[in-house]
Parts: sequence; structure tokens; C-alpha cells
Amino acid sequence: MQQDAVAERRHNLGPIPFEADAPFLKIIGELPRELNGTLYRNGPNPQFDSPGAHWFVGDGMLHAFHLENGRASHRNRWVRTPKWLAEHDAGRALFGGFGRKLPDAPQDLTDGGVANTNIIFHAGKLLALEEAHLPTEIDPGTLATRGYHNYQGRVAGSFTAHPKIDPVTGELVFFGYNAAGPLTPALSYGSIDASGKATRFERFEAPYASMVHDFIVTENHVLFPILPVTGSMERAISGRPPYAWEPDKGAYVGVIKRKGSAKDIVWFRAEACYVFHVMNAWEDGDRIIADVMQFEEAPLFTHPDGTPTNPEKSFARHCRWTFDLGGKTDRFQQTYLDDLTGEFPRIDDRRAGLKSRHGWYACANPKLPMFGALSGVVHVDGNGTRLGHYLLPAGDTISEPVFVERSKDAAEGDGWLLAVVWRARENRSDLAVFNAKDVEAGPVALVQLGHRVPDGFHGSWVGAR
Repeated sequence: MQQDAVAERRHNLGPIPFEADAPFLKIIGELPRELNGTLYRNGPNPQFDSPGAHWFVGDGMLHAFHLENGRASHRNRWVRTPKWLAEHDAGRALFGGFGRKLPDAPQDLTDGGVANTNIIFHAGKLLALEEAHLPTEIDPGTLATRGYHNYQGRVAGSFTAHPKIDPVTGELVFFGYNAAGPLTPALSYGSIDASGKATRFERFEAPYASMVHDFIVTENHVLFPILPVTGSMERAISGRPPYAWEPDKGAYVGVIKRKGSAKDIVWFRAEACYVFHVMNAWEDGDRIIADVMQFEEAPLFTHPDGTPTNPEKSFARHCRWTFDLGGKTDRFQQTYLDDLTGEFPRIDDRRAGLKSRHGWYACANPKLPMFGALSGVVHVDGNGTRLGHYLLPAGDTISEPVFVERSKDAAEGDGWLLAVVWRARENRSDLAVFNAKDVEAGPVALVQLGHRVPDGFHGSWVGAR
């Protein structure tokens, strides 16, 4: 009962008001000696309170856990975007949610980017990402902000927080929505080769303006989910929700060949749903199989008139989408693989876009709101069958689990799972290290922080070089 009271009294969504370095952290258990590198994490941490702004649009803050020879350190820094710098100089908030300027903000201030969603390493650069702006380059050691990276001027506009890196070629595939301006149905699509050179960049029209958080890449195809969290400039101008849940629009997924043109896109349809995150996808003959975390109704958004969506349908579950490229139907199948609520799916990234036999995601307590209640880790096989399930003590929450292979030539799934855990009773955080194939046994090591890491979004492991 006391632990339940702790869970009701507290959450871990609020920001921390400081940057700090902790060079020597206490370790419970023993860190695997194979873990030499840095886990980078990104998430919203507003510098100032802003009226009407949801926590998930707060300024990006990076957390770096560096592990080396059984030791651990931690460093956190805000991403110093143009928005962050302007507000820091002003000493107050100048923007509300979704880049909306406050009425008393300077007229010449236009960039409301927050770089708060993901952080990846590609072609020798560490990049902080959010889906409305170009990548922000970060110094890997100090976490200093180096500024926007536009690939020698060959990429412009919005850039997804979820690009995919081909494990065979090293190519980075990306997209952006609102590509013709705010709340427009245009999408961009492009690729960056393993050396960091932009090799393609084109735009195309979707059936309607949608918030497209993630997309799907296989060996030979790219898929763009257009799902009915719709954007409307008319609503935004009239003070209504710029993004809203409109299930009558239905669900579309556009499929193009990676070496083809967006002009040849083929659209598939299905019943309305929403997906923030894709676990993995692969080709099976003339079919494409995609495993996603699917909501019946989108959380965090209202209907166009401001009425809320159904909270009982706003929970994600592991779901399989199947596309028939043989031309027999333009409908794609949606099959739930489990009834467990969860989010933030990850795989062994060496199998990205290829058939995989292992996946992991953070699971939630279905009695609590979807976000802020992720309280365990699930390990599944390639068919979605649970192989392991670990739950935290009541009230504690967990971040996205990030897989790290034991070695470059280790078998798929042979390695470790890293996740940041908030300890509700102590109001601080641990970095938990699991044996990826035996999560049910619990963490093999805990790296203990003296303060908390707020619940965030995504992260990446960068091995020592």
C-alpha cells in the first residue's frame, strides 16, 4: 500500500534544473567488461515553464552514461538550440508547444526547434534529432552543441527523429513530414551514404496532412504510415488543436522501392489506428512484414473539437502488419501479437530491415496512463512470443531498452540491454544492465545516480573507438 501511495504521489516527467558531471558512479553488481562505450539518451527537459506546452515538447537534454573497464560516469547537457539560447538570454519562455511563439516574443525569433527526441551516431557524427528540424550535431565527449547539420546544403526542412541505418551498407534512410511547410501533406524522403554524403532528396504528397513519427525500411522498400492524427492550419489559426484524432480519415501506408522513385508510390489502406514506433520489418517473398506498437486510438491528442479520445483504447500493443505486394489487395492486415501494453520497441540493430528473431520493449501497467507508467521489459522472439518478462517494483518506471551486442560477430540477441530506471521511493535513477536473453533474471548490474533522469524518449549506444 505504501508503494502504491508513492506511485500516486509522484511521477518522473518534470524537468531537472541543472547540468552536472558525475565521474565515478556506484555500481551494484558487476558491469560486463564487454561494455565499453557510451549510452546517449535524449528527452524533453524544459528550461522554463511555458503556458499550455505539453512536457513532450520541452527542450532536449542529453544524458551520457560512459562505461569503461567496469567503471561508469554520467554527464548531462541541454541541447543549445537557437530556441534554448534565445530563452536563456531572455530568462523566460518565448515559445509554447509545437514551435508556437508566445505573444510577447521578439518578432524576428522564428526557430522553435527543441532537438529532444532521439540521438544517433552515423558517418562519424553524433546527431540530436526531433521531427520538425534538421539534425543538431553534438560533440560526443563534452555534449557541446555544434549546430544544425544540413549535409553540405543538400537536405532542407524537417528531418525525422527515426532515420534507419542499413546494417549492410551503412546507408542512413530518412524522411520528413510537413515538407512543404507547417501542417501540409507533403513528405520528403532521402538517404545519406556511409561516408555522410546525401545521395537523394525528393518530395511527394500524402493523402492528408498527418503527424508521421516513424516509418518502415526493409532491404528493398520504404513504407510511410499516414495515420489519422491530422494536421490542420485552419484549426491552428482558429485556436483549436493543430493536430487532432480524425479516425474517419482511415489509415494509409505508402510503399516505394528504395532504388525507385516516390512517383511510383503504392498506397495500402486499413482501419484507423496510430503507431508511434516500429520494432522492425522485413521482406518475405512478395510480402512485407512489419512489427509495430499499435494504438486503437491515438493518446495525447483530442478530437478536432477538443473532446478527448477514449482512454481505454489509447494503449499500444505489439501488432503485425502484412502487405501483399503481389497486387491481390490494397488492404494491409493488422494482427495483434500480444495483449500486453507497451512502447519503445528495439531490436539488435544488426538486423534492421532484415528478418529478426529477437525484440524488446518497455511494458506498462494497463491501469495507469500510457506514458509515465512504463514499468518493465519484455523480450519476444520473431513471432512475437514472449521469451522473458521483468517488472520493476511498484511505482518505478523504465526507459526504452537499448540492445548492445557482446561483440561484432556475436549471434543475434547475444549481448546486453541498457535501460534507465527511475526509483520512485528515492526519487533518483539507475542505469540497469540486463542480459538481453534473460531479462527475467533482472539486472546483472545497476549504475546508481544521485539524482534522477526524467522520463525521456530514445537513445543509442556508441561503442568505444
